[in-house]
Amino acid sequence: MCGNCLLSPVPLEADFFCAVCNMPFANAYPLDEHGVCAGCRSGLRGFDYAASFGLYEGSLRSLIHLYKYSGMKPLARLLAGYMERAISMEERFDAVVPVPLHWRKEWQRGFNQAELLARHVAGRRGIPVLNALRRRRATAVQAGLASAGRRRNVEGAFGVKRGAGWTARLAGGRILLIDDVMTTGATAGACAAALKRAGAKSVSLLTLARVDRRWRA
Repeated sequence: MCGNCLLSPVPLEADFFCAVCNMPFANAYPLDEHGVCAGCRSGLRGFDYAASFGLYEGSLRSLIHLYKYSGMKPLARLLAGYMERAISMEERFDAVVPVPLHWRKEWQRGFNQAELLARHVAGRRGIPVLNALRRRRATAVQAGLASAGRRRNVEGAFGVKRGAGWTARLAGGRILLIDDVMTTGATAGACAAALKRAGAKSVSLLTLARVDRRWRA
């Protein structure tokens, strides 16, 4: 891969964003007077805030595919650097938690892409990585499912690991949840709910990319 490809991804730009999930919108009509979208107003998200570096398209999508599906793990450092540009270093967190893969998928892939990204993000901030979450069951592929279907698909799929004092380590904590791509936020929301049930004070989501779901005429 050439240097231009590595440096070509651009940050997400839009005229209107939700103040909570940072979903881009083509106009302000989906947002209330506080700048919050309908999904966040209804409590569907689960997390308290979300940020993404760019859109899941073009060169950024290609880099993510090389990283996830071609085993190019050294890209994790570069990609984590892009992620850091999406959220201020002044934002304080107590720990970083990666979204887990089902053990079978992690075994097939050879690594959890979210965990590698989380380790780089945590290292830059000087805070620990807590592999506190587990997938209780394998879930169907989310691609092709509508928002409601995605939420049903991951409902009850995540929980905090038993033992090792995970609940005590999460209690009262400000958690930065890490994943590579956000589509509707259903997976992250389910993870955030599990962390909060275990006592986390707040959960913010940081992803490398997000799917552009804006309607365009």
